Amino acid sequence: MKKWKIIIGITAVLVLCLFHLFALMRMYPLYITSPLLFIAIYYVIASLFHRKTFRGFMK
Repeated sequence: MKKWKIIIGITAVLVLCLFHLFALMRMYPLYITSPLLFIAIYYVIASLFHRKTFRGFMK
């Protein structure tokens, strides 16, 4: 499952980088593509460094 998250995330980053490049050429609005690219990069980094943490004892 973790591999699929990373693969989907990297694919999303690559596609959104292309859209961001189009936005820099003024083909798309920059204020839409920038947050989408940020969210995709954040998703990839968060899925790479997610660790199981201790959440307390179950009652």
